[in-house]
Amino acid sequence: MERKTISIMKACELVGVSRRTIYNWLSSGKIEYVRTAGGSVRIFVDTLWRDPNDTERPAVAAVWHADGRN
Repeated sequence: MERKTISIMKACELVGVSRRTIYNWLSSGKIEYVRTAGGSVRIFVDTLWRDPNDTERPAVAAVWHADGRN
């Protein structure tokens, strides 16, 4: 099964944080990503989640609609 990916900007919209926060989560390993052949970063949607007791963790709405790209 292929994992769904989204852009950094889409991830920012979904979790309500800045690009800098997303980059911090990427560098700390809190969320997973892949680089495309063109060098863009695509975030694996299944790694966006929230621990309600830890505000440092990423979050995503229960229902969302990604931009359709893989």
